Amino acid sequence: MSTQIFLASTLYGTATLAAALDEGCFAPADRRILLVCNNATTPETTPALDEMPGFERLRSRFDDVVSWNEAIFPFHPGGWSPRVEDAPLWERHLRLLWDLGEDDVALAVESIQVHPALGVAQIFTDAPLTVYADGLMSYGPTRNKLDPLVGTRVERLLHLDLVPGLAPLLLTEFDVPARIVPTPAFTKVLAELADTDAALPGGEGSALLLGQYLSALGILTAEEEEDLHVRMLTGAVGLGHSRVVFKPHPTAPARFTRTLEQEAEKLGVELTVLDTPVLAEVLYRRMRPALVVGCFSTALLTASALYGLPVARVGTETLLDRLTPYENSNRVPVTIVDALLPEPADRDAVTEGRRGLDTEALAALVRAVGYAMQPKILPELRPAAEEFLRTGLDARTRRYFKKRRLTSLGLPGGVPERLAFLPRNAAARRVVRRARAIRRSIKR
Repeated sequence: MSTQIFLASTLYGTATLAAALDEGCFAPADRRILLVCNNATTPETTPALDEMPGFERLRSRFDDVVSWNEAIFPFHPGGWSPRVEDAPLWERHLRLLWDLGEDDVALAVESIQVHPALGVAQIFTDAPLTVYADGLMSYGPTRNKLDPLVGTRVERLLHLDLVPGLAPLLLTEFDVPARIVPTPAFTKVLAELADTDAALPGGEGSALLLGQYLSALGILTAEEEEDLHVRMLTGAVGLGHSRVVFKPHPTAPARFTRTLEQEAEKLGVELTVLDTPVLAEVLYRRMRPALVVGCFSTALLTASALYGLPVARVGTETLLDRLTPYENSNRVPVTIVDALLPEPADRDAVTEGRRGLDTEALAALVRAVGYAMQPKILPELRPAAEEFLRTGLDARTRRYFKKRRLTSLGLPGGVPERLAFLPRNAAARRVVRRARAIRRSIKR
């Protein structure tokens, strides 16, 4: 007997899996199990994906639906991993719990470099792996150095063609081949999700704002995130929209909408705050918005690439500066959105759907950023990174790199070569620390 286990934490990821199954991307199996994981900070107060509107439309692709949270209770999925010596015990436990018997198991997981996907892969030590991407992170490098006992078991990477022509960097250190889940198959699944009884706002022609809850990641403060939402609103109003729908992040607190509501009242804008947890793509089909505004959400690219909707991005330059450490896995998604999509102030680019960079230039930029993020994982990208930085580093592209990072890697654009010894010179570091201390004391 053969059993395929599909680990999913989002409805978007489950839709990706459904499209892949419909398209025959997976071999036939005697049994297919959807392993649902709720990664919210407080899973007890946040609905899991199998409780969201539209899930029942995807349920038929799987023979059983089981919960990872229940299997490892009381541990949190994002912070728990099995000890190496306990992995056989956990496999025996899960085989009994899910009635797997002696079945041959194959796994399909997302974000293999972190838990819970990594933990599941470590428990089923002999299972071949398929990694599927449910967003823009697949275009960036693997977040952490992956254990070869896991990485060499990955047979392929399935991803959506969100940026046509751009190849993923994820798992390329293991020569994992990438396969595109066809766009028509994915949009067909999204059409099924849109055909639900969920109460959603109408009003074709409204502007849609996408919240992301970046303060939970420590990237912005709560006040800065509220200001970001206000900038989305004023950007939409500046483009002539008087009816706006705000889709908050499902785990964001309700207070995040109060400042937005107050600003909408000042501007005389009709604002609707959506309180139903549905995919943005469902709103694209049900509302057909005239404009989509967000920060660096994957939904901006699906709006543009899959539905042909006008899009605008807000706040990406701030995030490029704030993301720490440099190898933060959000860096490539932010870079792609910033490099491709216009700001609301660029009215012509928004209305005409113009892209900032062509595919070749974007690929060169992503390779350079990817190498700067993970030079030990992707050392073969150094020549490409050096070439880009020598020829393509200018006032516009400088924002994607940190001078300190370039200097530490000895790349063009860092400290000039004749001064390259300074960052490693103990005396020079002492002088800098003393100067900073004096400057702080003067400010007091």
